Amino acid sequence: MKRCILLFAVAASTMLASTPLSAAGDPGKGEQLHRACLGCHGTELYVPPRAKVKTLSALRKAVAEWNDRMNPKFTKREIDDLVAYLDRDFYHLAR
Repeated sequence: MKRCILLFAVAASTMLASTPLSAAGDPGKGEQLHRACLGCHGTELYVPPRAKVKTLSALRKAVAEWNDRMNPKFTKREIDDLVAYLDRDFYHLAR
């Protein structure tokens, strides 16, 4: 039993260590998708003092929440692309 737990812990830590701290999408595609967002707001939301997002996971969550207002909605891949663009050009969270 102890050996199984140890093997699981080693495998989990290896997976976490190999996970890149970056936005997984294509920022170029995200930039194109972002045009739909500009219909309601500008980029002033992404920079201090209005920027409230402090982590990459919080950015992904915020984009997903705003996606609920979109019609048609962005796909999961498009959300990844949009997060990658916002991070690259504004937030700089993935380092």
